[in-house]
Amino acid sequence: MYRISYRRTSKTLLLAGTTVLVALMLGGCQSAQFGPTGSIAQSVEQDPRREAQIWGERYSKNQKDPEAGIRYAQALRAIGQRAQAVAVLEQASLSNPNNTAVLGAYGRALADTGRLTQALDVLSRAHTPDQPDWRILSAQGAVLDQMGRHQEARQHYISALRIAPDEPSVMSNLGLSYALSRNLPEAESTLRRANAHSNREPRVRQNLALVVGLQGRFQEAQEIASADLSPEEAAANLEYLRNMLAAEKGKKGKPQQRVLRQAANNS
Repeated sequence: MYRISYRRTSKTLLLAGTTVLVALMLGGCQSAQFGPTGSIAQSVEQDPRREAQIWGERYSKNQKDPEAGIRYAQALRAIGQRAQAVAVLEQASLSNPNNTAVLGAYGRALADTGRLTQALDVLSRAHTPDQPDWRILSAQGAVLDQMGRHQEARQHYISALRIAPDEPSVMSNLGLSYALSRNLPEAESTLRRANAHSNREPRVRQNLALVVGLQGRFQEAQEIASADLSPEEAAANLEYLRNMLAAEKGKKGKPQQRVLRQAANNS
């Protein structure tokens, strides 16, 4: 739920994906970074390779076990094996065609690999109109944002917020959607509301720092980012963003938009 060159520090990516960006708006990474928030499946433990081994063994014994399929695929995604994760969840969905958790994870994995149209189709079957799931609605919105269909994406976020009012992960994705539509003030306002919640992910604050930085307020952005990163890492993030914006000024289109789209192609 996209690739640009980015530097690494010892603890975190200096610049990671910015929008739906599924593994877009789909979350799952534990390090502080820019990008979509919220997760369809359960989170992977601190050692994803160990998780992949544990759940891979369970999956190999029973490929029809939905939990094993979901957890194994999530661990595979965490170690960069996204195509294999799709294959695991495709098999799991065939064995469990009505399991909404499996379908949700499968849709997310498809979006991770850029198969957006198929991801939308699968996600649409992961819940029903009479029993909508706000997490799936947010995931659908993230995929639509990746496709450039920002107005439709925001309709999904708004529907999700009717079910889970002020849910910070959805608010964060909504804020990034506004940013992709070049409405940075609205993006900032929405992200500040998301960041005010005590249960928000670190990524929410990093998204806010990104949007503030895109408006040229680099010092303020660095102060925001420093809540989750070391001062050196926060400064490196903002210096990277500053240099990228400077490099983009001579190119066609608004530099802020180009930065967002580049980052959105990078989760």
